[in-house]
Amino acid sequence: MTTPMNPTIEIKILDDRLRQWGLPQYQTPQAAAIDLVACLDAPLVLKPQQAAVLIPTGIALHMNSDHLCAVILPRSGLGHKKGLVLGNSMGLIDADYMAQCLISAWNRNPAESGLDITVQPGDRIAQMLFLPIVRPAFVVVDEFSAPSERGEGGFGSTGVGR
Repeated sequence: MTTPMNPTIEIKILDDRLRQWGLPQYQTPQAAAIDLVACLDAPLVLKPQQAAVLIPTGIALHMNSDHLCAVILPRSGLGHKKGLVLGNSMGLIDADYMAQCLISAWNRNPAESGLDITVQPGDRIAQMLFLPIVRPAFVVVDEFSAPSERGEGGFGSTGVGR
């Protein structure tokens, strides 16, 4: 059932191997994100500190909403245990983007470590989280309408470790 908190999103399968490997899905009943797999034809070796590589997911989306986006995030275990992270920290998928979703993958291990990461075809290597979008109207002002307790305090202005 489509509701504002549970919208319908169309998914196009671009790689038929996903039907065998498993379509993107939530792995547990309360999982926040769906897992994305590497739609590769052969294993991909990521060398430490080399340039990020774009890995196809085999899917495209049609969100059809001004108030929705998706973000691609690393899978926490792969980043913590192996050093596989996203080359752009996270990937933003706008609601009007309808081409294949790609994962920018990077091996963050130190260059001298020699810790290669091999991504196999069908590996779950990232996750996609859908988020609501607020699109405020902007009003240009010379002065703000009210002060705040913090004001213009920036980096470190609220203390360290408090």
